[in-house]
Amino acid sequence: MLLTYCYRIKPSVEQIVIMDSWLELLRRHWNDALGQRLDWLKRTRSPIDRYSIVSEPIGEIPERVDYYTQQAALKETKQLFPEYKNIWAESQQFNLQRLDKAWKRWQFPSHDAQRGGRPRFKKPGELRSFVFPRVNCPKAGAFVENGILKLSRIGAMPIRLHRPLPDGFTLKQATVVKKADGWYVCVSMQDESVPSPLPLDNIKTVVGIDVGLKEFLTTSSGETVPVVKPYRQVQNHLARQQRFLSRKQKGSNGYKKQQNKIARIHQRVGRIRENFHYNTAHNLVNRYDLIAVEDLNLRGLARTRLGKSILDVAWGSFISKLEAVAVKRGVHVVKVNPAGTTVECSSCGAKVPKTLSIRTHECTRCYAVIDRDENAARNILQRALNAVGLIVPAGGGLGDTQPVKPEAWGWNGVQLSLF
Repeated sequence: MLLTYCYRIKPSVEQIVIMDSWLELLRRHWNDALGQRLDWLKRTRSPIDRYSIVSEPIGEIPERVDYYTQQAALKETKQLFPEYKNIWAESQQFNLQRLDKAWKRWQFPSHDAQRGGRPRFKKPGELRSFVFPRVNCPKAGAFVENGILKLSRIGAMPIRLHRPLPDGFTLKQATVVKKADGWYVCVSMQDESVPSPLPLDNIKTVVGIDVGLKEFLTTSSGETVPVVKPYRQVQNHLARQQRFLSRKQKGSNGYKKQQNKIARIHQRVGRIRENFHYNTAHNLVNRYDLIAVEDLNLRGLARTRLGKSILDVAWGSFISKLEAVAVKRGVHVVKVNPAGTTVECSSCGAKVPKTLSIRTHECTRCYAVIDRDENAARNILQRALNAVGLIVPAGGGLGDTQPVKPEAWGWNGVQLSLF
């Protein structure tokens, strides 16, 4: 299992100057390495028999540029620019590894045919972190011990361990991050033992959840979690602060102070949202052994007229956190196709079309009357149980009823409804 804990650090003024200079030098190195890659791509993208002397540069075709050629050129870079000798060598190498990873995401599609965008040149201040790939080992550049963080060529500084490092984990790398309110270090640690998922025979409590904008989520048992929209609450204040920024001279001290003020507002919004997501995820994982959620097309939903509200509640971020918390506890999280979960009746399966303004599900076949979100949550749970091969005894409902495998009943091919 791989975990990352983020702690606040308190560097001195001299150490802040050193770290700021490292970020600026690494930013310039990133831009130079990216320029080499784009130049090579531009010179080699046309076939040799159809080379255009109008739109293509003339000259020798350069050798292929990749991580290994750029890493080998670090020695020459330090000779031409001696200030790079002050940066820890592994941090420079990791900076090139980041660029290589971004380049490959753009050039080669992933297993699900998704490609990243083209890597961009970074403006001053856009590169906000550097990495020490090894921690607490003989050749490491970072050491964490007794509440002190020691960074090679930077010095020792206090680290606020608001929660202790877990026992049995090996510290792997440390990432120093500059945020709007100060400096932080993200410590990644690894343990070979991975919690095994709870066996299906031992699953006792199950729940389906339907996310929404009226209520953040509704469970299949009828419980709701109120929605939290931190961006909506501060958007007027944020717009006013951005107007103040537009009236200041770009690059002045007042401009930079206002920029930091706006960044702190965004940071507070993100922290409120993240805290709400983790609290909700832990509450669900503590109570249930299997959680059924929707596999939503969030990119498509974000393009609708409700896009700002959907991005504000951040369903995708919540489901990712829920999966991460569930893995640590051995709880199952099952994603199902959400198509038709709102219009299908959870009692009889009849189709009951309804607009977004209709908040109650009223079935014309079995005359069931239930909240539309609770009806969708029940359908989501039923699909998840079918996917993993579990069913609930007829008439048992949810509650404390334990779902069982179909073969334990001597199942003869007739699927019993969950409700």
